[in-house]
Amino acid sequence: MASSSFDFTGSVVLVTGGGSGIGLAITRAFLDAGATVAVSGRRPDRLEQALAGHPAERTAALPADVSDGAQVTRLVADVVERFGRLDVVVSNAAGYESGPLTELADDAWERLRATNVDGFFHLAKATLPHLATSGGNLVAVSSVSGERGDWGQAAYNATKAAISNFVRSLALDWGARGVRLNAVAPAFTLTELTEGMGRDEASLAPFVNRIALGRPGEPEDVAPVVLFLASEAAGYVTGAVVPVDGGTSASTGQPHV
Repeated sequence: MASSSFDFTGSVVLVTGGGSGIGLAITRAFLDAGATVAVSGRRPDRLEQALAGHPAERTAALPADVSDGAQVTRLVADVVERFGRLDVVVSNAAGYESGPLTELADDAWERLRATNVDGFFHLAKATLPHLATSGGNLVAVSSVSGERGDWGQAAYNATKAAISNFVRSLALDWGARGVRLNAVAPAFTLTELTEGMGRDEASLAPFVNRIALGRPGEPEDVAPVVLFLASEAAGYVTGAVVPVDGGTSASTGQPHV
């Protein structure tokens, strides 16, 4: 991992959904780069595992459900109380649903929207004032699926499109206050969330066939780009949705042969 290219010593970072998948890779990358990291998620055991081996004085495992605004408010207050500031926020917590829209249960849609869209809303609302104080930034994990359509993923794509446009709009609103907001847009990435599909060659093929590099992404492909966007090297970058998709977004959507 390229985290050694960046130095976040003295920075306080909050990562949501940081106990597994892309969030875990991001958590570990910031820790390796010297940051103080608070990691949040729904499973306390995963959070503790994510921070294992790192000094207690610069880590915190703080369980929270981002779909609950009150929990997010308490989470952010706890981070600031413990560490005195907040410099980087990574909005990564997400859910996934696929299949024809007419077959998606209403409660499944509500869960998806509450985690992906409401979760970002609650987190941004609670953290932006602190980021304005520190001159910090927020990086969201969106998806290439939020930038275009996919068969059988209308609900998921809609939530990721919302996150991308939240980032673009909030970058305009908060830029004058010294806050940067950006997003990464991964393509199909092998995580716990997608492991079922990742094990099924037939299900995986339509995704891989649209990736120029010919393989699905790994969480470690995404983490260094998040660190770049959070770093001083990206000090003049805001409102960007950066593809980390192996070339998926470069194509017209037709699979290669």
